[in-house]
Amino acid sequence: MVWDSESEETSASSDSTSEDERGFRDEPGVSHLQPDRPTSGGQASRSSFVTSASDGFQSGAGQQWTLPCGPQRGVVHTFTGGPRGKRNSEAPHLNDSSSPLSVFLLYFVEIISLMVVETKRYYHDHLDRLDEGPAPQPDVTEAEMLVFLAVTIQMGHCIRHKPTDYWSRSYNFHTLFYSNAMKRDRFFHILRFLHFTDNRNEPDMKDENSDRL
Repeated sequence: MVWDSESEETSASSDSTSEDERGFRDEPGVSHLQPDRPTSGGQASRSSFVTSASDGFQSGAGQQWTLPCGPQRGVVHTFTGGPRGKRNSEAPHLNDSSSPLSVFLLYFVEIISLMVVETKRYYHDHLDRLDEGPAPQPDVTEAEMLVFLAVTIQMGHCIRHKPTDYWSRSYNFHTLFYSNAMKRDRFFHILRFLHFTDNRNEPDMKDENSDRL
């Protein structure tokens, strides 16, 4: 007696294939999205979500979701606030041809003025505490403060090991921008006395209600 295993496996395979085909038979206009869905008993269910070109989305429980007709577009909400853009009464000197610096000054001119006032105040307070010392440096101006900020911002694009390297004359460090913009000693003078507030109004840190910031 000869056992034909290959024909047996072929027959079993064809039977399982035909059974699957009977369970998932294609129908015109129907797409089976989830052929097996767990039921409450943990068994796989033959009920599936189907979609129809005319009925939208439909589940095996009879629930149906209909797609809206027409092209799909995002909802545009109408702005109901005040006037948009800048107010001409507050910045009449700005227009479409204004430079980025003009827009920058619109926001930071008061802060720069504050930095100049408090930096000068702190420097003169330092001089008053000295009995003797070097000749006083000229007071910082708003133009110098702008250059100081420009140099500081540019330093972030060209990282060096130490701040003095930006004014170095060595072959691998030499960059004309920094020395042409501001002298090294002047930059470090402003950096040393840079201030944003009057120390005379400093709160009492021993007070439990004082804020360190």
